[in-house]
Parts: sequence; structure tokens; C-alpha cells
Amino acid sequence: MKLKIYNSESRRKEEFNEIENGEVKLYTCGPTVYNYAHIGNLRTYIFEDVLKKVLKYQGYKVKHVMNITDVGHLQSDGDEGEDKMELGAKRENKNVLELARFYEEAFFKDLERLNIEPPTVKARATEHIEDMINLIKLLESKGYTYVANRNVYFSIDKFPNYDKLANLNVTELMAGSRIEVDKFKKNPLDFVLWFVNSKYKNHILQWDSPWGIGFPGWHMECSAIAIKYLGENIDIHCGGIDHLPVHHTNEVAQSEAALGHKWVNYWVHGNYLILENEKMSKSSGTFYTLDKLIEDGFSPMDYRFYVLQSQYRKTLTFNYESLHEAKKSFESMKNRIFTVINNINKDESINEAAIEAFKDKFNESIYDDLNLANAFTVLHEVIKSKDLNNIEKKLLIGDFDRVFSLDLLNVAKPITLDKDKAEKVEDLIKERSLARANKQWKKADEIRDLLLEQNIEIKDTKEGTTWRLM
Repeated sequence: MKLKIYNSESRRKEEFNEIENGEVKLYTCGPTVYNYAHIGNLRTYIFEDVLKKVLKYQGYKVKHVMNITDVGHLQSDGDEGEDKMELGAKRENKNVLELARFYEEAFFKDLERLNIEPPTVKARATEHIEDMINLIKLLESKGYTYVANRNVYFSIDKFPNYDKLANLNVTELMAGSRIEVDKFKKNPLDFVLWFVNSKYKNHILQWDSPWGIGFPGWHMECSAIAIKYLGENIDIHCGGIDHLPVHHTNEVAQSEAALGHKWVNYWVHGNYLILENEKMSKSSGTFYTLDKLIEDGFSPMDYRFYVLQSQYRKTLTFNYESLHEAKKSFESMKNRIFTVINNINKDESINEAAIEAFKDKFNESIYDDLNLANAFTVLHEVIKSKDLNNIEKKLLIGDFDRVFSLDLLNVAKPITLDKDKAEKVEDLIKERSLARANKQWKKADEIRDLLLEQNIEIKDTKEGTTWRLM
């Protein structure tokens, strides 16, 4: 059974065929390390992790390369706005590299907590400046560049089908949505490959180059790094859908102009996670981090489970109510798995045909453009099945978790309270609420501490006080 994946370039699901037998070359856009990754960013990395694990589940060896942007990323993908790294350094009174290393470490800590497998190669932009300069020199030798105001630009007019990846209407873009803000561009959609004379006269990180001391345009790093580690032909390039119209479009133009042939076979994009009707954004300050969710009583696996319930190409609207419902469903599923594991009869035999039948159903789901909703349906069928014994169920659960990565076999005994103890907790919470209403803060704190001693955590919300066993 072959994997089918939605290719953004063809705008349809395609059967996946690797370039080199048994191996997959995968590139994913990494973080700009000027702040914590927000949970919208992390949704993209979870989807990419699932894709990689589906490929490995199918038997492929995956070489995964990810860039770390620690220089030269302006707020807008189109050469506009402030430099994110310098803004972060000023905000926290650190130098740029101190800032970058701090948030890089925080990013990979988040990946680890979410059971996201790290890339085979993580490549910092600052350590690949020479590769970028060499790629620009190649483009220059082929006539795709021009120098204006001492900056090096890529001329999109020299590259046929600039709009092919994102299906852009270049004429409309030029006339409207992206107004020309750089008077030195021959075409408003041209983009900078190397800044020498930018508006940042004292840009912190700069390097010598054939065009003068300066720094690379953001799009250049992904092309240079991907080509260096994966070669001239790449199987899959992933990223968030927000990168499609500008960043990835520019990557295609400069890479294929330099190489002289098709560069990437499959472009795969994850959709947004939004807050009601608002895109999650660091620049606007409207974002949540994984640490924030943990502080609010959710585990990293609760969030991973929540994300896996939604198809990666669909917009996912985040709110605490839906996250809480996902947490409850996840805990219920883990409790049932605990029952399975706790009731294994070691004398039971294994029916290989029955196991393979469920594996086939699971494969049919995950190989259909990562249809995890159907894959979870298969998992629930396994847990509830009367035709499988508990050993067979455990084997299948562990096998499926190679893709889900939810630690499904590492489940603890469910902690419960009997009816009398639960009623006593409720009485204490009512007593505490009355104390708070009467501004008896000391008494309210004493009751909270008493509950904490019993491993009961309380949380005050607009709707009232809730509690949970820790």
C-alpha cells in the first residue's frame, strides 16, 4: 500500500514515490529563534513529525534537515518590517547570539516534551553564510540577479512560472496586495538575496561578501542549507501554509534557477491554528506557549492528542474548552488501555492474521494523506474488540503508537476518588468559595493548601472553581 499525500504544487493528492530507493530526503522550515515557539508553530512541527513517522512506519529511512534562523529574518516575508532577531535582543537586553541560543534550546525542549523526533541535521543560518554566498554567486553567473542600492536582488522576470507553486496571480499582486515599498526593485515582487545597504545601518550580524559587508536575505538560507545536506533533488519540503505564497515561492525560484531543474517533488503544508477568528501571532502578542498550557493543567501529550484530532490541512481553532474535552477523551482512552495491559493472560496465543487485518485498516488510514481521525477509529476498535485478546491488543496499540507517539503503553493506574471522598472535596471547595466571597483570604488559602496536601489541584475560573487529581 502506497502513501498518498497532498502536494501543494499540483493541488491534489499524489502517490508518494521516493527519488532514491528506500530513502526519503525531507526538509522542514525551522524556527526563527527570537522568542518561544507558540502552539500554532508547534502544530506544524507535530504534523511534520507524524509525516516523518508514517514514512518510517512504511519502512523508509528518512534524512530530515531543519534550518535554525538566527539572522536576517524581517517581520514580513517580503523584505519589509523590523529584524526579528534584533527586536528580540533589544527586548531582552541580550546580544543576538545569546538570544538565539536561549530560544533554540527552548524550542528543542518543546519538541522533546511533545515526542517530536529531532531532525537528522539541524543547521544554523549563521554557520552557513559561505554556502549562501556561493549560491548567490551561482545565480549571479547565470544572470538571475541585479545590484541596486548596493543590495543584490533576484529578478523574478528572469524565472518562468514564478507563480507555479502557490498559484499566484502575479499581475494582481504587483498591482495591489503587495505595494512596492522598495523603489530600487525592478519588479515589486523581486526579493533581496544579500543586504549591504539596508535600512539597518548598524545591523549586528554582518559578514564580508563579494558585494560588500552585509547579511543574507531570509529565503536564501533554506535553499543553501537544503541543497548542501540533501543534494539537488529533494523528496519532500514541508512548512506552514503561511510560507507558501512568498517564502516557499522564492525558495523555488532561486533554487531551480541555480540548479537548472526541478528541485522538490512534493510540497506539503500544514494549516493555521487560530484563536477564534484571529491568527496566532507573536508580533501581535496573541499567542500561547506550551509552558502556558502546562501551567493551566494540561500535559504536552494532551496538546499533541488535541492536534492529532484535526486534519493537518484544515484550520484548527484553539480554545480551552475543546482542549479540555480532548484531555478528557485522552484520559478515558488511556484508562481503557491500562485495563487491557493490566489484564493480560500470558498463556494466550497470538493470531497473526487478526493482527495483520487491523494493521491493514490502520495503514489504509494513515497512508491516505495522514488521515489520523480514521486511524484513531481503528485504535478504538482494537481496544473494544471482542475478537482480540489483550496480548494482541497491546501489540497493536504499541505498533500504532509508532505514529501517534502518545506514550500509549506507558499508562499509569487511573487515580480515582470514591464517592464519599469526592463529596468531601466538593464541600471544602464550597467552604472556600464562601470564604473568598467574604474576603476571608487566609481561610481560603488554608483550604487550598489542605486540598493540595491531598494531591488535589484547584483552579478558579469565571464559571467557578474546578478541581483535579494530580
